[in-house]
Amino acid sequence: MTVSDGESYMNDGAGATESSTLSLDDGDIHVCQDGPRDAPALLLIHGSASSTRSWNPMVPLLTGSHHVIRIDLLGHGRSAKPADRSYAISDQARRAGVALDRLGIEHAVVVGHSSGGAVATALAERRPDLVTGIVLVNTGPGLGAFISPESAAAGPSQWPPTDAQLRQFASTGFSRAGYRIPEELLDDVRGMTQHTFTTTMRGTRSYLEQRTLPDRLRVLGKPLLVIFGEDDRRWRSSSASDYRAVPGAKVELLPGLGHSPLLEDPPRTAAPLLAFTAAHAVPVD
Repeated sequence: MTVSDGESYMNDGAGATESSTLSLDDGDIHVCQDGPRDAPALLLIHGSASSTRSWNPMVPLLTGSHHVIRIDLLGHGRSAKPADRSYAISDQARRAGVALDRLGIEHAVVVGHSSGGAVATALAERRPDLVTGIVLVNTGPGLGAFISPESAAAGPSQWPPTDAQLRQFASTGFSRAGYRIPEELLDDVRGMTQHTFTTTMRGTRSYLEQRTLPDRLRVLGKPLLVIFGEDDRRWRSSSASDYRAVPGAKVELLPGLGHSPLLEDPPRTAAPLLAFTAAHAVPVD
């Protein structure tokens, strides 16, 4: 379905999607594109142990006004999973920037869910010319906001994980126990290697240990929107207020939603996002 530097079409539940694989120097990156190519670009970055598919419910709500681009970070989804490449946040951000360059994108609002928000922040650090605005969806500002993994949020204890371990790990990504977890999200974890899973988690921790996200974002001067499900079971939702240290930052709390509002209630998640991009997306020349 995908070919190096080629194009094909698929249906991921989000309508017709143009799918391609970009051959980068340190691994192939899978890319999905939706919406008009002459509309302002919107890059969506998934969290750890996820993929482009986590954004499927959101995409139809965004394509009316945006060229929506999704990538599978190295080690995830349909991208390569090499054992000898870096999975540090800064390197994942570098690859995202190269992918946008390959697609001819000069400016984009970048949206990151969970640890994808750390990648979005790192991309703005590396490529301030490229990023016109940042949206963080349930991205913890620092390790102090992490909820102790009594719920196994740190990940399965063995590899390959059992179905029970997978469901326990994934369950904390939603506001309530018993939420019907989409099978494709469990498949995303199954499709990873133990190396890519553990090094990805380690990369996020290291990035947050070096400096909190509000400290990083404060000096960038980029428009910032933070969307946070109030019932997050992985990161304390009260920590969203830490982002108010960033000048001009807007924080939207969504009552009744958990760590994955993009899946639990796409319309409520899309509303503040679209209002933000209307103000900060750059039209294509």
